[in-house]
Amino acid sequence: MINGENYKRRRKETFSDDEDSCSTDNEPKKKDLNGIVTSLLLLEEQEKRDHEEQNEASNEEKLILESNHKRKTRTMLEFYTNLQDYYSEIDETDRVKRKKSRTMAASVAVAAVSQTENQSPNQQNKQSGSGQQRRLWVKDRSKAWWDDCNRPDYPEEEFKKAFRMSKSTFELICEELNSVIAKEDTTLRNAIPVKQRVALVLEVCSAIRSVLMPKYLHWPEEDSLRKIKEEFEGISGIPNVVGSMYTTHIPIIAPKISVAAYFNKRHTERNQKTSYSITVQGVVDPRGVFTDVCIGWPGSMTDDQVLEKSALYQRANGGLLKGVWIVGSSGYPLMDWVLVPYTQQHLTWTQHAFNEKIGEIQKIAKEAFGRLKGRWCCLQKRTEVKLQDLPVVLGACCVLHNICEMMDEGIDPDLKFELADDEMVPEVALKSVSSMKARDAIAHNLLHHGLAGTAFL
Repeated sequence: MINGENYKRRRKETFSDDEDSCSTDNEPKKKDLNGIVTSLLLLEEQEKRDHEEQNEASNEEKLILESNHKRKTRTMLEFYTNLQDYYSEIDETDRVKRKKSRTMAASVAVAAVSQTENQSPNQQNKQSGSGQQRRLWVKDRSKAWWDDCNRPDYPEEEFKKAFRMSKSTFELICEELNSVIAKEDTTLRNAIPVKQRVALVLEVCSAIRSVLMPKYLHWPEEDSLRKIKEEFEGISGIPNVVGSMYTTHIPIIAPKISVAAYFNKRHTERNQKTSYSITVQGVVDPRGVFTDVCIGWPGSMTDDQVLEKSALYQRANGGLLKGVWIVGSSGYPLMDWVLVPYTQQHLTWTQHAFNEKIGEIQKIAKEAFGRLKGRWCCLQKRTEVKLQDLPVVLGACCVLHNICEMMDEGIDPDLKFELADDEMVPEVALKSVSSMKARDAIAHNLLHHGLAGTAFL
């Protein structure tokens, strides 16, 4: 019995010693584990702090960019407002001068008629004999060129060469404008016929813009947009495209004010000749018909700056272009509704393929502008039209272009005009992270479905 108790006591002491030994061994391990956990917590805290600092730096940079952008926008708007005011003053001065001239001419004419009527027959006979009788005289306009072109047997090709359209299209335009520009005969001379007035395009530009533009140049309705999407997707494989966008420059004579604003540095460097211009931004459908234009901003502005000033940009911000794309060149930023090619170096196979396909859409707008300038040669060289009148003239040219395209009027190959690429990558090339992801998804979809091109291979 005593031996059994001794055995139990020894065994208990042994277990106690083992526990003390285990406790002694575990203490360093616990310390090591606590050190690791502490290090991890410190690293996590440091990483969190670094991330917050990066976000703060990014937000500061974003605020600086937005501030600079707003300042530039405000400066440009102030300039444009001052420019408009200046031209309004010029217009008012010219109007007053013309009114005074007309009044003086009418007074002289009335005085001359009164003097003639008040003269006695002997005085009139005497003046007739000496060949110095005073009378009203109006110069006869020569109509030989028009009578020749208006002949029923005048060759169609010659007519098309002279007016850049067929007789049937010309007749259509005359019928549309007849009620606006038809004039009545006066006692001094007969009115110019409607057809002859249309031939003198500069006289009817305002009428074309006010009467024909709402009918032939406007944003498509829903049914038309659906067809446009299908046609663009058939061309490129890219879905939901409703337009192809391009911006070109129209040469002008150096303006009297704000010369620097209209100075075109890229054209000057390329042509080795000082150049000034105004811009025309246009969106076209798959046929090359303009659906939207923005005309008249100074030539020193980049493509993305012109886009931000356009009514299209404002309508897009209002939700007009939600869920659809307008394809632009690398001169525009990537946005929720503007789809542009990849511009970084070392493109992947998928990105190359996407650029090739988007280029097929972009080419449609560029070729449309080439035909516009080919048809109306006045757009190729420096125009002498007043700067404030140019938007009306250019708008009329775009409307006439649309009518020709809708009537399937071809263009003489000799008249085709090759546009020079001079777009510049915008300061902010990405304005929407979601649009970047959408572009990547489109690019992968093109490659996955075998729709990507292989010209770059």
